[in-house]
Amino acid sequence: MEQFAGKIAVVTGGGTGMGRELCRQLTAEGASVAMCDVSETDMAETAALCVEGAPETVRIVTFVADVSDEAQVLAFRDAVAAELGTDHIDLLFNNAGIGGGASMIASPRDEWERVFAVDWWGVYYGVRAFLPLLLASDEGHVVNTSSVNGFHAALGLNGAHTAYSSAKFAVKGFTEALVTDFRVNAPHLHAHVVMPGHIGTSIVTNTNKVLSSGMSAEAQAARRREMVSSAGFDASQSSDDEIENLMAMFGEGFKMMAPTTAAEAATIILDGVRANRWRILVGADAEALDAAVRDTPEEAYEPTFWPRLQEQGHFVGGGQR
Repeated sequence: MEQFAGKIAVVTGGGTGMGRELCRQLTAEGASVAMCDVSETDMAETAALCVEGAPETVRIVTFVADVSDEAQVLAFRDAVAAELGTDHIDLLFNNAGIGGGASMIASPRDEWERVFAVDWWGVYYGVRAFLPLLLASDEGHVVNTSSVNGFHAALGLNGAHTAYSSAKFAVKGFTEALVTDFRVNAPHLHAHVVMPGHIGTSIVTNTNKVLSSGMSAEAQAARRREMVSSAGFDASQSSDDEIENLMAMFGEGFKMMAPTTAAEAATIILDGVRANRWRILVGADAEALDAAVRDTPEEAYEPTFWPRLQEQGHFVGGGQR
């Protein structure tokens, strides 16, 4: 698929970050896009940006859905077919994701399982739901977002990352398995696993919103205080407002200090689809980490491993996507 004009693309997590940029670049090339997200406001902003740069023939669908809920994903699929009047789609980008659930020991079980559900089950439900529409296309592409944490399961030297990494390892393995599955059983379909490094997105801010949803103000404040403390800051003398401001700074800092922007990441991903590469590393830091893990796998979690990457200028300003 060397060009996207006239194609139909589905993007989960289209409200912000890489999802938004995928929608913008796809529509700019003439593809119609259906996106879902948990934030109607964010999607409206994405849709407005898409309209500005897209041909008049492009159609844009937005749908509020939590990808960890299969019934909502199926409702999204039905809405795509109905609103676009189509019996097929050409591209599926399972992009939605959140962080959190860092530790099996210190993190609440419900948070751990919520992160795993969004990051793994959201991908699986997406493929299951849209597979009939992909099979009905002349050429279909499934593009699943894993992470460098899909082949290296930590955030730096002392950063536990168990829920996110477990889910992203699952996404990577699932997508690799689809490569052969499609070749044998549906040769007009193609699978791609995307492994971004540190990308300038709002994942930190969005994660806090999603995991705090439905909590009382007191519970939200306690959760923010726990997150700040787990990051190595002494929060005992700080007010709730100070902690909230610090969390906002974390989110903005993660986005601003990233070596690769969301727009650059989307371009790399789409170029990878055009070239039909099943394995798409995003960012020089992702390439360096991948090479280091492959070169010395037994040392990947030793104290000497991470400083070597930082000496090369990678992951100095924060974590991975």
